[in-house]
Amino acid sequence: MKKKVLISLTSIQYQDDDTNKTELLTKAEFVRENGYDIISYEDTSATGFEGSVTTIKVDGCRNASITRQGTANSVLSLEIGRKHFCQYGTPYGCLQIGVYTHAIENTLAKDGRLYLKYTLDLNSSFLSDNEIIMTMQNQ
Repeated sequence: MKKKVLISLTSIQYQDDDTNKTELLTKAEFVRENGYDIISYEDTSATGFEGSVTTIKVDGCRNASITRQGTANSVLSLEIGRKHFCQYGTPYGCLQIGVYTHAIENTLAKDGRLYLKYTLDLNSSFLSDNEIIMTMQNQ
């Protein structure tokens, strides 16, 4: 059963000595389906992907995927301790990037929290360390 929720999403990118932090408070839909926690929300200009819909699908604390569809299409696959090569769409074109996942802490069903930590590389060269911190509450 889908339910309308309000999410607070903080995305932090660490690149060399630079830190880029984006915060978003938005309406979303949450559903628990076949053991997966699934959250979908519309991107805004704050994320740089206005006109896209992002869906985060989490399987316990083992793996997750972040899918963006719309003005920029991408799928990031996250699995603890494994590197995946993924297509990442930007307004300037599509890139193939490596994604190595360090942490997935999913307590969405219990207390409405999700934490993801991963490293991105491009052509095996370090791109950024990333954290996503999400809290969810009923709307």
